[in-house]
Amino acid sequence: MLDPSSSEEESDGIVEEESKEVMAPQAGSRISPSRTSESSGGLQPGSRGSSARPSSPSPSAVSEHEKEEVEKLHREEEERKKKLQLYVFVMRCIAYPFNAKQPTDMARRQQKITKQQLQTVKDRFESFLKGDTQIVADEAFINAVQSYYEVFLKSDRVAKMVQMGGFSALDCREVFKRHIEKRVRSLPEIDGLSKETVLSSWMAKFDTIYRGDEDPRKAQQRMTASAASELILSKDQLYEMFQQILGIKKFEHQLLYQACQLDNLDEQAAQIRRELDGRLQMADQIARAGKFPKFVSKEMEAMYIEELKSSVNQLMANLESVPVSKGGEFKLQKLKKGHNTSIIDMGQEDENQLSKSDVVLSFTLEVVIMEVQGLKSLAPNRIVYCTMEVEGGEKLQTDQAEASKPTWGTQGDFTTTHPLPGVKVKLFTESTGVLALEDKELGRVVLHPTPNSPKAAELHKMTLTKACPDHDLKIKLAVRMDKPQNMKHCGYLWAFGKNVWKRWKKRFFVLVQVSQYTFAMCSYREKKAEPQELLQLDGYTVDYTDPQPGLDGGRAFFNAVKGGEGDTVIFASDDEQDRILWVQAMYRATGQSHKPVPPTQVQKLNSKGGASAQMDAPISQFYADRAQKHGMDEFISANPCSFDHAQLFEMVQHLTLEHRINDSFASLGWFSPGQVFVLDEYCARNGVRGCHRHLCYLGDLLGRSDTGAMIDPTLLHYSFAFCASHVHGNRPDGLGTVAVEEKERFEEIKERLRVLLENQIVNFRYCFPFGRPEGALKATLSLLERVLMKDIVTPVPPEEVKGVIRKCLEQAAEINYQRIKEYATAEENAGQVATPAKKLEDTIRLAELVIEVLQQNEDHHAEAAVQSTGDQSQGKEQAFAWWTDLMVEHAEHFLSLYAVDMDAALEIQSPESWDSFPLFQLLNDFLRLDYHLCNGKFHKHLQDLYAPLVVRYVDLMETSIAQSIHRGFEREGWEPVKSLTSNLPNVNLPNVNLQIPKVPNLPAALPVSGLSVNLPQMPSFSTPSWMAAIYDSDNGSGTSEDLFWKLDALQTFIRDLHWPEEEFAKHLDNRIKTMSSDMIENCVKRTRMAFESKLTKSSRSTDFRIPLSICTMFNVMVDAKDQSAKLCAMEMGSEKQKHSEIDERIESSVKEMISLLVAKFVAILESVLAKISRYDEGTLFSSFLSFTVKAASKYVDVPKPGMDVADGYVTFVRHSQDILRDKVNEEVYIERLFDQWYTGTMDLLGRWLTERMDQQLHVYQLKILIRIVKKKYRDFRLQGVLDSTLNSKMYETVRTRLTVEEASASVREGGMQGISMKDSDEEDEEDD
Repeated sequence: MLDPSSSEEESDGIVEEESKEVMAPQAGSRISPSRTSESSGGLQPGSRGSSARPSSPSPSAVSEHEKEEVEKLHREEEERKKKLQLYVFVMRCIAYPFNAKQPTDMARRQQKITKQQLQTVKDRFESFLKGDTQIVADEAFINAVQSYYEVFLKSDRVAKMVQMGGFSALDCREVFKRHIEKRVRSLPEIDGLSKETVLSSWMAKFDTIYRGDEDPRKAQQRMTASAASELILSKDQLYEMFQQILGIKKFEHQLLYQACQLDNLDEQAAQIRRELDGRLQMADQIARAGKFPKFVSKEMEAMYIEELKSSVNQLMANLESVPVSKGGEFKLQKLKKGHNTSIIDMGQEDENQLSKSDVVLSFTLEVVIMEVQGLKSLAPNRIVYCTMEVEGGEKLQTDQAEASKPTWGTQGDFTTTHPLPGVKVKLFTESTGVLALEDKELGRVVLHPTPNSPKAAELHKMTLTKACPDHDLKIKLAVRMDKPQNMKHCGYLWAFGKNVWKRWKKRFFVLVQVSQYTFAMCSYREKKAEPQELLQLDGYTVDYTDPQPGLDGGRAFFNAVKGGEGDTVIFASDDEQDRILWVQAMYRATGQSHKPVPPTQVQKLNSKGGASAQMDAPISQFYADRAQKHGMDEFISANPCSFDHAQLFEMVQHLTLEHRINDSFASLGWFSPGQVFVLDEYCARNGVRGCHRHLCYLGDLLGRSDTGAMIDPTLLHYSFAFCASHVHGNRPDGLGTVAVEEKERFEEIKERLRVLLENQIVNFRYCFPFGRPEGALKATLSLLERVLMKDIVTPVPPEEVKGVIRKCLEQAAEINYQRIKEYATAEENAGQVATPAKKLEDTIRLAELVIEVLQQNEDHHAEAAVQSTGDQSQGKEQAFAWWTDLMVEHAEHFLSLYAVDMDAALEIQSPESWDSFPLFQLLNDFLRLDYHLCNGKFHKHLQDLYAPLVVRYVDLMETSIAQSIHRGFEREGWEPVKSLTSNLPNVNLPNVNLQIPKVPNLPAALPVSGLSVNLPQMPSFSTPSWMAAIYDSDNGSGTSEDLFWKLDALQTFIRDLHWPEEEFAKHLDNRIKTMSSDMIENCVKRTRMAFESKLTKSSRSTDFRIPLSICTMFNVMVDAKDQSAKLCAMEMGSEKQKHSEIDERIESSVKEMISLLVAKFVAILESVLAKISRYDEGTLFSSFLSFTVKAASKYVDVPKPGMDVADGYVTFVRHSQDILRDKVNEEVYIERLFDQWYTGTMDLLGRWLTERMDQQLHVYQLKILIRIVKKKYRDFRLQGVLDSTLNSKMYETVRTRLTVEEASASVREGGMQGISMKDSDEEDEEDD
């Protein structure tokens, strides 16, 4: 924008260059207004050269085309003229506002995000997810960003919102913040780390990702600059903005700015006064002519005139409240409401007559003494100085200087109330006489400056005293007298009047502004503060006049005439330029409608006389002439009262809204503070009715919304409420008249608004995606409720509002479902055949989208049911509490549409397929946690659909498991599962999840009721390596582990179904637990039978080694006991009894198995004792064996007979103990087994010795028994058998007998060769 104070030469160059561009028809479509008559021939079709016109078969067609071009040019020219005229009015509003201010309480609008910026943000988040950034983040944050990226950033609804221009960086941030709040709240508590800290950290990382590599300082500076421009704009910024809005060129603005004298506040205030006077006259003309707008009532016509006059009086009061003394750059201030006493009535001069004391002027003078010239009589070293004073006030003195160089540069500041003050400056020299009391005055000068006096330093000849012998003494000084703000002009004039200045003479006049509507011409004498005479200019009209005969003095005449009374005052100045300045100043002061025009010869002189002639005219006249030259004069001099400002305002508001929608802010239709300020000022200054303003605004906003722009419903509500209040007579702006056009247009807007709001509710997911703009949905509902009201008093019944919204939400459900169905279909592979499995997969994917939509509705669109502070203050304790119920109905309708496709997909599934259970779990897990949808219509339909399927599945699984037990135990090898899987590779399943599905597939052949079950052979089950970690089992059999895993998986599956209906859920639970109890009992029986069979077939000698199968059977019992506690535990009485029965069955089976195994161990000991029974005393074999050993021992080293038997038995015992201890998982069973084993074998030894009570034991028998007894005792003690069991009565009996036999044998045989019942360290070492 060009500076209004730029040089004339520079502006002239710009004007000439631009005017050439405008004048050339081929360069553009605009035609300058100054050439319409001259170039009219050039626009005629026949005036074009034949060489330039292409050949055409039809001349009439060419003429028609040229005619259209001419009409187009004419329309564009008219449009340009209208915009230029409109820009003049807008400029005046900006230059001198007195009604409005730029609001500072408006919400700051954020910078909108463009498509390119959105793509950049997507790329940054994608880079983060790929790990290409240096941002350190944990898995939870990465998952949150992944979800945000997939669900939000890649959403087509976000792209649509960007296209609508309503999406900002703040929206991105707020959606992410809301997105992570639930995630963070659901995280477990961490000591020393609050969740608020986690949220802050995540948001900081989000900001880092969003910003990317951009320098945060530059972004901050840009945000600060944009925020400043969004808050308060300077005048130059406002001019530039409306140049862009109205399409005004820079040179056009400069011409208009200078010609309108926008930098002259007095001219602008005078323009306002003329406009207001014109509006009062227009009101009187309307009243006289009876040309009223068509109102809804005839009585409103008189009221309309009163409103017009009242509005003008209010503007007068506002103008009167603006301080007269303001200066410098105009600063916006809050205007006080004017009282009736301040409203000026132009016809009551007597009551507002000024007195001389009312005219008060205050001047500031600066006196600068530079130097004295011609001081030759004094010695060079004499001291001289000057004093200065104004009208006998305070006297000031300069510094001392030598007579050879009398220079100072000293400034003195004074204030005075005299328009013609006397300034005295004296020159002194210090006296050299001893008796001299005062310094000598050498000379003085007395000046009478005015505000028009030259400001530069000048030489003045001093009046000399007798003490100064110099004759040509001059002093160089400058006197600057500032012009006070309420002095509009001053200077010497000749004057003559009837009531004042009755004698034609030259006087000093000052035009004083007492208030915005009161001016006075005052004449002053020298050294006087009050005017000698004054003329109040109210009601006068100033104009140029010819020289008056008989009046000598003065060269350029003008007069001031008071209308009606004929009172005339004649003035004359000494030159033409001064006259023009006086007439312009008085023209501003009188507020007259007639604009004085200099005489014709002066205009010709100024236009043709060249530069010398231009010097006689003021610069304002030069600018006015130049504006006239370029065709701008008609816009500047146009009378604002003759225009239809309602139409002009509609145009400027439409263009301003278009500019606002297309700027860089996500405005949602809200004007910026600067735009609001200019529009407010325009409406107040030009009398645009508030209802018309808001109706036009609503029309523009609705049009923008129809074309895809995002408009804030709160803004629509504000304007609609204003219009509704006005149309129904509530006077929101004080106007009680309602025009028929306003009412009809309001009804039209109301209907359009209703259609728009209903459409927005129908498409609420797409009009307010992810709840943005915040609060928009709630505001839409509130506005719809207001629109449905018949008037502003009677509220609409809630049921009627609910009925409208219910119908909208039903359509919304259909639209939303259709769109996600299309989206899901687009994701499918078109080449795939629509098999039942593919159909089910698509249905599950569709269910995920359905859940996502419902979840987003809950997260982002449930705000309307939340009460607000404003609603509470108005007594609405629950704002739209029914919205929740309607959204539930919407969700049920939405789900019912999905139910149709779901039922169709399930119908074509094979009865033998159970792949549809994940669909139930997916839907049920969402529905059961939703307070409103749980056990709703769709939820119950889902249960009814799946209940028979679940029952049938459980029945078949029961049969299948029973069959697998039967076949499994028939083929069971009883090898531990651990040994079977020890050679398998490790299965990397860090997060084993058996929820969908948690049961193995059923066999293909299903049992038919009434027929024998013919199931194919089940594949052998091998427990994976991770199964032990899940079920805490080890070394169980394949069949048992298969059984327990299936039972647990089936029970987990049923439990994870989370069946919502309590009765059926309890039935399923009891059914599964009863089935588990029966299956486990069957498993225990089969294991007990297999155990007994295994032992029966095994060896009875010391070569017997406990097979792993025996341990496996024990482990099966252990697992059965553990699993029964988990799978069969129920709370009801009969079930508890059932659970106790299976426990008793397991316990009794374990006892029997221990008894059988102990019996086996006892039988092995019996076989050992049977071997050594051959050495019983008195048998032939004993005597022969003793003789043979003795005879052979004389020649060779004969090994000790019988020790291999003892060692074999001891080895068997120890091996059996180790096997049992290592392979059997239940310590209680091991201890019980060892106790019974020890007791049973010790009892056997006791009985065997008792049978030989009368016989003496053979030495070899004795050695074997001593070794067996001692090793058995020690081994069982090491295995943890209690001392009470070890040192039983039978053990003491055996020990005593063997001790006695040992003593006898030692005497008889001469020693036992180191074998003794006594414990010794050597024997322990030998055992080791």
